[in-house]
Order: sequence, then structure tokens, then C-alpha cells
Amino acid sequence: MLRQMTFISVVSLLLPLWSWPPWVALAGQEASFLKRLSPDDVLLVAHPDGRIIYHKNETKKYAPASTLKIVTALAAIHHMGLGYRFQTEFYQDLEDNVTIKGYGDPLLISEVWQEIAHKLAPRLKGCKDLTLDDTYFASGIRIPGVNCSTNPYDAPVGALCANFNTVFLEQDSTGRIVSAEPQTPITPLVRRHETLGKAEKGRYTLAHHSEEAALYAGELFVHFMGKNGVDCQGKIRMGAIGPGDRLLLTYRSVFTMEQGLRRMLEFSNNFMANQILIALGAHVYGPPGTLDKGAQVLSEYSKEVLHLNDISIVEGSGISRKNRLSAVDMLVVLNTFASHRCLLNRSGQVWYKGGTLKGLRTRVGYMECGKGKWYSLVVYLEGQDRDIEAFMNDLEEDLDKCLND
Repeated sequence: MLRQMTFISVVSLLLPLWSWPPWVALAGQEASFLKRLSPDDVLLVAHPDGRIIYHKNETKKYAPASTLKIVTALAAIHHMGLGYRFQTEFYQDLEDNVTIKGYGDPLLISEVWQEIAHKLAPRLKGCKDLTLDDTYFASGIRIPGVNCSTNPYDAPVGALCANFNTVFLEQDSTGRIVSAEPQTPITPLVRRHETLGKAEKGRYTLAHHSEEAALYAGELFVHFMGKNGVDCQGKIRMGAIGPGDRLLLTYRSVFTMEQGLRRMLEFSNNFMANQILIALGAHVYGPPGTLDKGAQVLSEYSKEVLHLNDISIVEGSGISRKNRLSAVDMLVVLNTFASHRCLLNRSGQVWYKGGTLKGLRTRVGYMECGKGKWYSLVVYLEGQDRDIEAFMNDLEEDLDKCLND
């Protein structure tokens, strides 16, 4: 595994890595942030020239949490490209029934449905029954680590979705539950949802099955078509494109893959990560998209491009603890992702991606010390209530001081 790190020679990495003490500091100085490390924590800091200047438990396999999204982003860039745009198709038959076929677009938000309705309305004679075709993804996909809660990070995936399969609710002055987004209506499915009667202001997962998710998308479509003068009074049902259906519109997302990945990483959106993962599986191996196909794309990308042969990936967001890699593995990922670091969050001199699971905190990224000099950082803190922000502040301060002495 270590022999694959092309940015540093085999001898200069392998020999020092196992002969160094548990941590190494520049100029023999013990930095204050090292005192915050417990025996089970993981740390790796690499100089721009590849030298490892701090390390602890760097070969220990750990759950990367949401920092795994960087691997998902890399695979998407490799196979689809930064300019890729998801598409959604709209058909009509001779009896004025409409069919929508989804291809996994993770950013079909209310504003997009408004735009679609505006474009499609002039092309429709009418709109009777509405058929929702979500067959581009396999049905019943379950993501390891996702539970049946109303938390947004437990939203299900599907080939045809809207608003990340969530709804943003609040109470009005009379205590009635209403949409907290003026652009998003309360649809019949939302009104039937058990969350509606007890929700405080916040975003909630709306469904836990792809068919319910597609139904919500269909209801939004009907609402916005009505706003554009086309009433869809028939049934909404699941189905597939029929032989007599005529393609009216192929909507290509206003968002590029680059813009989507930036949102996925900025908001650490689990739904988007696994939508992209499963769409990758369908893109590379053919539909229907499945979790296994998506995980295989990531695993093969890791082996064939990153040359990492001993990591475990079971989904794309990091929500599962079955995902396992080491700090040394993540350093290879960071080296490959370096030209895309602007997609990450920024705090001062650091571009980073954080991750959280119960009992652990992770942080990976790049710190700029001097113009154009980027140091790679991998941090994994184990245990409840670990203050990773305080650790990172100390690390940045000590590293900056040490490098500028």
C-alpha cells in the first residue's frame, strides 16, 4: 500500500515510518496539540514535499465518517467529469398521460421543479394521469448505517427525488405546521406524514422508501404545473415509460457535477453522496443502479487509480462504520484531491472536510503555510465529547509557529 505513494520514495517512507517514535515533531519540539491525543487517536501531517512530520497510529484502520465523501467525489470526477449534468426525462402518450423518468439527480429542489414546469407547460396539451418511473435505480436500496428516523441524514435514495427527500417545516403564529420555505408547498404526502403533527422548526426526512420519495416529487410536479396553467387531475402512480410515450423534454440539471460536489461536501449531505454513488454504479456498469455497483466503483477506483488495496467501502457518505481506511490511505486520497481542495470548506488557512459518528471525530484537509505550500492533515479523535475544534486550533497554531521559526 505504502509503495503506491508516488509523491515520496519507497525507502524514504517505509523505513522512517516504522523507526520513528509514536509522534515526530519538527526540530525536536513537542507541540502542545500532541498532549491532547489519547492512545487510540490517529494523526498524520505531511509536508508539501511528502515528508511526514507528525504521525500517530497512522496505519490503524478506522471509520472515516463523512471524510469518505472525498473518495466519492474523486470517483465521480474520474468517471463523469466536473461538467457532468444529471438529466430527467418527461414523456406524454396519446391520451395526455405524462411520465417522468428519473436518473438519480440529487438536486431536484423546488426551484428546479418550478423551472421544469415553466419549460414543459407550453408543450403539453393536457395532463391526466402521472406515471413516475424510478427504475434507473433498483427498488428497496438500504444504506448501511441509515436508520428509520426523521433526521435528514437518514433520507433514502431514489432515481426520482425532490428536496433531498426531506421537508423543511415550522409553526406559524397560530401553531399550525407550515412549510418553512416559501417556494415549497405542503403536499398531500407531507400532510399525511406523522411528523406534521408534532414538528418543531427543522428539516425532516419525509419517507424511507423510494416509491414514497418519487410520490413526493410527483406531487411537487403537479403543484408547479398548476401554477403554470396545466391542471393534472388524474392519478399519480409508479410505472415505466410505455411504447407509445413521446419524449417532450430532457431536462439537464442547471448544476454541474462540480457544483453538486461542492454542495455535498459543504453541507456533508449523505443523501447526495449516496445518490451520486448509485448513479455512478449505473453509469459504469449499467442500470439499474445498486448499492453494490456503486461500492464496487469506489473500490475499483481506489485500487486502480489510488492504488489502495486494503480499504473497505460499503457506501458513499461515511455513515456506516463498516467503511475502513487508515491515515496513510487518506493521505493518498488527499494527495490526489489536492487540485480540487477549493470544493472543501475553508476556515482561515485550512481547507477541510470533517466527519462525526457517535464516539469519534475526524478532520482531513490542507493547511497553507507560506504562499503555495500546502500541508496535508489527517486527524481522528476517538471517544465521547472530544473537542476537535480546540485540537485543530492548537495544531494550526503550533504548526504555523514551528514552520515559521
